Amino acid sequence: PSPRSFQPDGASEEALRCEIEELKQKDLALDQEIAQLLSEGYSLEELDKHISLLHEYNEIKDAGQMLLGKLAVIRGVTTKQLYPEYDLELSD
Repeated sequence: PSPRSFQPDGASEEALRCEIEELKQKDLALDQEIAQLLSEGYSLEELDKHISLLHEYNEIKDAGQMLLGKLAVIRGVTTKQLYPEYDLELSD
């Protein structure tokens, strides 16, 4: 391949510039959000812990949904029909 084949054309170069600008804006917005949270008294460690707990919660919830789905298949019912039996809300 020639060196020319690796050079972006004008359109893709402009698209890359736009993408870089969008990422810079997102970075700035996140920095501002972090600054806001810190000014409200949150610490980075607390935020990291909260994020970690949210990930753990989501993993447990996914496992529960999977088990409910398998149980529903075994019983020949919908997952929705199992919710009252286990005192679950549809929004859970």
